[in-house]
Amino acid sequence: MIFSEKNKRYKVNRQLKEDIEPHEIFLDKLARKKEEELGLSEQKLEVPLSEKITKFIFGIFLFIILALFAKTFHFQIIQGGNFSLLSEGNKTRILLIKPERGIIYDKNLKPLAENAPAFDLVCDKRDLFLSPFEGARKIKEIAGLIGKNPETLEKEIEESERSRVLVADNLSHETLVVLEAKINEFPGCEIEKNVIRNYFSGPLFFHLIGYTGKINKEELKIFKDYSVSDSIGKSGLERSYEDYLRGRPGKIQVEKDAFGNKKSEKLLELPEAGKNLILYLDSDLQTKIAEALEKSMKAVGGKRAAAVALDPRTGGVLALVSLPAIDNNLLNLPLTPEQWKELQTNELKPFLNRVVSGGYLTGSTIKPLIAAAALEENIISPDKNLYCPLELCLFNRYSGEKECYSDWKFHGWTDLRRAIAESVNPYFYMVGGGYIKPNFADGRLPQIFEGLGDSKIKKWLTLFNWGLKTGIDLPGEIEGRVPDSEWKKSYFQDTANQAWTIGDTYNFSIGQGYIRVSPLQVTTAFSAIANGGTLYQPEVVHYIINTSTSTNYATTYATTTEAILNKEEIKPKIIRENFADPENLKIVREGMRQAVTDGSSRLLIDLPVKA
Repeated sequence: MIFSEKNKRYKVNRQLKEDIEPHEIFLDKLARKKEEELGLSEQKLEVPLSEKITKFIFGIFLFIILALFAKTFHFQIIQGGNFSLLSEGNKTRILLIKPERGIIYDKNLKPLAENAPAFDLVCDKRDLFLSPFEGARKIKEIAGLIGKNPETLEKEIEESERSRVLVADNLSHETLVVLEAKINEFPGCEIEKNVIRNYFSGPLFFHLIGYTGKINKEELKIFKDYSVSDSIGKSGLERSYEDYLRGRPGKIQVEKDAFGNKKSEKLLELPEAGKNLILYLDSDLQTKIAEALEKSMKAVGGKRAAAVALDPRTGGVLALVSLPAIDNNLLNLPLTPEQWKELQTNELKPFLNRVVSGGYLTGSTIKPLIAAAALEENIISPDKNLYCPLELCLFNRYSGEKECYSDWKFHGWTDLRRAIAESVNPYFYMVGGGYIKPNFADGRLPQIFEGLGDSKIKKWLTLFNWGLKTGIDLPGEIEGRVPDSEWKKSYFQDTANQAWTIGDTYNFSIGQGYIRVSPLQVTTAFSAIANGGTLYQPEVVHYIINTSTSTNYATTYATTTEAILNKEEIKPKIIRENFADPENLKIVREGMRQAVTDGSSRLLIDLPVKA
């Protein structure tokens, strides 16, 4: 044996009677210090911790374990579905395929708005910022290629609410060539094929056709199935017929790996081209009206004008001109904030469609309607003559003074037809507001004449749809304003201005004072007089064409049966009918015709139009 009996006493006994407790192997600093002070450190190898400290330490460990378990449960069970979707979103993405936008034609199939190819740079920040440092470097390089400030570009991308960000639109040919050569160096970035609108004779049709522009943040929240690089109608028909013109986008599923590299793509849905529109509009008539307005403005030194022509048989808009206008092709170009602000703040308001959105004093255009109202209310017969002096004077009972309302020239004895033809103010003063002859007045004036009064004037103007929207298929239409005594009382805060006076009614009767009506409302009412009493809703679009069978409807319109069958006609809509006696309207038309042949509108006699 190696060990003798003698050495047995030095043998280490490895058989312990009981296990070592955890607290027996921890040395408390305070305990050791105390032992040293008492000289016990050499006598005792360890100092057991108190039971309280042991439980405290055990409690901390237990709390940490439970907290980790709870967080794991929250991530795996409660939020597991969301994280799974996010993970799937990083791997699989659904992208939209842009549809071809519909074409807009005039009544003779002359294209007014077509499509032209364009290219945009779009980046996905989920891929671009896989490596923050590398992402910042790539952004700086992209900014240099597109001529943009790197800090501004990085801020735009980082602050974007969407993962996909439109970095640059309508790329120039030179920039496009460079980007196509380097696009693989920019993870998450791609060049998207897009379209921009090509508008023929842009300014001539600006307020009618409108324009498209890149969709903004607010619109993205409202409209579904649009991407950051999509264009959307901003004004005119482009806006009101957006759902028809845009079509339906297709969808493609793209799968990427953890490094943002494309693994596969799958076509989910083909795009559906937008529908084409054929208008009531006659482009040649539009051109002639615009030229006539330009000539008139130059003659009188004016800077603003508006005109609209309607087909009284349907309400179809044959022409609509508002001046000044903008070349809507310019709005396809990248504009600086300063350039855009200059357009928006131009005092001539070129964006304003004065035909539908402008409210103006009507002047003498109100007189045919006042005449129709007077006939309907039996205020006067068409052949009764009223004496019309150069000034119609009243006695003002408040001031005790003579109060006079003048005319543009002396007319004398006047019947209804002549009053319309020669725009005789005193006739309509009396028919509209009535008359009580004062002692100092001309003896040929009626002693007492009962007029319509403000309430009946408003009643009939409203029947002719003044003060109400016509419902035209263009955005931005106003209601206008047809006042009366109740309106004035609620409009003015100062009680001194709330009372409706005879002077208010006189002004009302000749289209002055507080009335505000759009040119479209005037023309709509006149169309009802022209057709014998049917008030049509104005419509710009006549047909909507399903383009699924043809991308160029103009070449197949007359020959393709299937295309014709896909033509949806927008039927004329009647706002109101049979509200006035056709015989009374015939008398009013005779007065209006006399205005052209021998009255205040003789300038129109040279028009090549048969009455």
